[in-house]
Amino acid sequence: MKFIVYGVRKDEEGYAHNWSKENKIDVKLVADLLNKETVKLAKGYDAIIAYQQLPYDKEIFTTMKEYGIKDLSIRNVGVDNIPTDAAKANGVRITNVPSYSPSAIAELAITGLMQLLRRTPEFNEKLAKGDFTWEPDIARELHTMTVGVVGTGRIGRAGINIYKGFGAKVIGYDVFRNPELEGEGMYVDTLDELYAQADVITLHVPAVKENHHMINKDSIAKMKDGVIIINTARGELIESKDLLAGYKSGKIAGAVLDVYENEVGIFNSDFTGKKVPDATLVELMKQRDILVTPHVAFYTETAVRNMVDVALDSAKSMIEKGESRNEVKF
Repeated sequence: MKFIVYGVRKDEEGYAHNWSKENKIDVKLVADLLNKETVKLAKGYDAIIAYQQLPYDKEIFTTMKEYGIKDLSIRNVGVDNIPTDAAKANGVRITNVPSYSPSAIAELAITGLMQLLRRTPEFNEKLAKGDFTWEPDIARELHTMTVGVVGTGRIGRAGINIYKGFGAKVIGYDVFRNPELEGEGMYVDTLDELYAQADVITLHVPAVKENHHMINKDSIAKMKDGVIIINTARGELIESKDLLAGYKSGKIAGAVLDVYENEVGIFNSDFTGKKVPDATLVELMKQRDILVTPHVAFYTETAVRNMVDVALDSAKSMIEKGESRNEVKF
């Protein structure tokens, strides 16, 4: 059995080598992303393991069929960049890593939120000038606030546990309700109810068509004055220009953004000494209380190891047993 892994970063190499040694399976590591040209490197292999934000070319799947490769195991959750019609037509089955570390995502969200509540950006700005005064930058305490969690899957629930630990009131919205949370009376019936009640709104839903730009000028108008918005899920959930306008008007007190709707080609790239090719993103980053990180919520030792191990385990299971609990059913 032989696997080929595409888009491998340095921080993943050690985990892949350890897995290969423990499972006695040959694993070839390739730094290049998977595309219609690099897929030719997969000839003679039994499965492809990949991770990338760019779309997967349809030609990849015709080549996989030609080579007799029936499994594409991706090292992340999202499958919206995979042409499922091409995968199905060529008999390629897809597995993903549905949960590599919910805590990693939730912890970055709360880290950003606490910076905003304790006015860290303001004090950093003052200290840099030698200003050690307190006023007017008085903080807010999380236990006095209501946190609205949109999406109560694994990551949303990890966040809920953290917010509850701080003593905050937590409300949730999800089209698929968790029975335990429902038993606690945590859910509201509509997003409008959540918008009206929440001091903090944190997003943990997928980038499906129904959720595209769910945060926009109309939904922002329904929110409380001084709301804080957190997005560690998908950039497409927020209309960035409307968020920026809401912040500049004072309606939004701050935002924590680990994702951005046009991040592909920007995040995880080095623009030192160069112009960042997105004016809206640049403007967002200039705002004192909008905290931007380049899609790194997942980027912990635990999560990266899990992404590598689970993806390789899934490929092994698909080859040996013809099934995996992580197969994505389209």
